[in-house]
Amino acid sequence: MNTPAGHTLGAQSARQLANTTKTPPQWIGVTPRWLVSFLPWTPVEAGTYRVNRVKDVSEGGISIECSPSDSDELPLTSIDYEEQPREYTLSTVTTTIEVQTRISDLYRSPMDQVREQLGVMVDMVKERQESELVNNANYGLLSSVVPAMRVTTRSGAPTPDDLDNLIARVWKEPAFFLAHPDAIAAIGRECTWRGVPPPTVTLFGSPFVTWRGLPLVPCDKLRVVDGRTNVLLLRTGEKKRGVVGLFQPGLPGEISPSLTVRLMGINARGAAKYLISLYCSAAVLTDDAIGVLENVDVSQYHEYK
Repeated sequence: MNTPAGHTLGAQSARQLANTTKTPPQWIGVTPRWLVSFLPWTPVEAGTYRVNRVKDVSEGGISIECSPSDSDELPLTSIDYEEQPREYTLSTVTTTIEVQTRISDLYRSPMDQVREQLGVMVDMVKERQESELVNNANYGLLSSVVPAMRVTTRSGAPTPDDLDNLIARVWKEPAFFLAHPDAIAAIGRECTWRGVPPPTVTLFGSPFVTWRGLPLVPCDKLRVVDGRTNVLLLRTGEKKRGVVGLFQPGLPGEISPSLTVRLMGINARGAAKYLISLYCSAAVLTDDAIGVLENVDVSQYHEYK
């Protein structure tokens, strides 16, 4: 016997008694932020980091002898420092957000509205932090490369020879390349076209393309303009006189290193206002710690026959 359709519970009605599985708010702008993971971070006091450098002297100006005779006077050498060393002051990446307390009180299950709002905003602040580490006019990696450490591609597309030229500049224990994902794809195409496909290595649980054993770390903060971009190569760490990130530890209201979230109060409309602040900078300890491959064309493809 067939039961008329109107005598059975419909799907729309049944949903009134069913629970819906929900996700936290998903923001497409979140990236892995690998630069922050690969950089070593140095704590600073009072928000300031001074880089003391030795005054450059030529090899001929250094008095060092090898196996002097007993009658020879021992050489005398003095080391002098730059009189006005550069000081890096932590910059602030900051914003505020308001959450209506009536909303956060009534609609707090199964997810806390304040926590979710702040979580998305913290991700946005961290994305801006990585962008500043690359592009900031004062301390950004791109603006920190001196002319002698800049090389350009021979034909536009990033060939293995171009990468080797960059390694020849930053040859003292380089740590990793930093490149836009489109640039890494272009490097893969050029290497494969020449019969030397780049191998991969697993770091932090993720695969990275490598060249000469150095990982090519993707970062979309290296901008692509008219099909062209830059590729950086870094030596890192204080002990290697490389590039370091800077942060301020032990801040009030700290939820992660150098990142604070503070309640600023509740206004007359009943909205709670929160201040999110992240303090950071980066320092290049010596000029040869960072180099850049410029004029990288990411639009060239090859036909395989």
